[in-house]
Amino acid sequence: HLGTLLWAAMGSPTQAVSGATRTVPSAGATHPLEVFAVVGDVSGLDPGLYRYDPVDHSLVLVRAGDLRTEVSGVALGQAAIRGAPVSLVIAADYDRTTARYGDRGERYVHMEVGYATQSIHLVSTELGLGSVSIGAFDDGELREILGDELAPLMIVPVGRPHE
Repeated sequence: HLGTLLWAAMGSPTQAVSGATRTVPSAGATHPLEVFAVVGDVSGLDPGLYRYDPVDHSLVLVRAGDLRTEVSGVALGQAAIRGAPVSLVIAADYDRTTARYGDRGERYVHMEVGYATQSIHLVSTELGLGSVSIGAFDDGELREILGDELAPLMIVPVGRPHE
């Protein structure tokens, strides 16, 4: 399921009518988004922070260990993050888009995080999972957890809905 969710968020390049594309639109094919998986309880995967590589459709370990409580802490203690088996963190490199479109590129990046988040929610529903968009977090502290200078834009905890 995690692979399907990650593919929905950024998908591997495929050939389309306009040439190579991914599963979500990107202004000028600048693809400013990066997706991280905060894994706590996913079958076959050790807990840790992983970065998704859409070209190889693979995960790269960034940091070992269960970071759900830490990420929840920088997101105002939101229990959905702490309790979800996995949370996807979508971050952006604004320069990829603003280098081409100037200040207007920021708008395009924000649209793209919406497209990616919507794709995650739609696929989550199809897989019988629950998901929620969380935008309330301390940017600087989340950036430190990610170990990257990218701008974090959204956290999407995913798991089985409570019955």
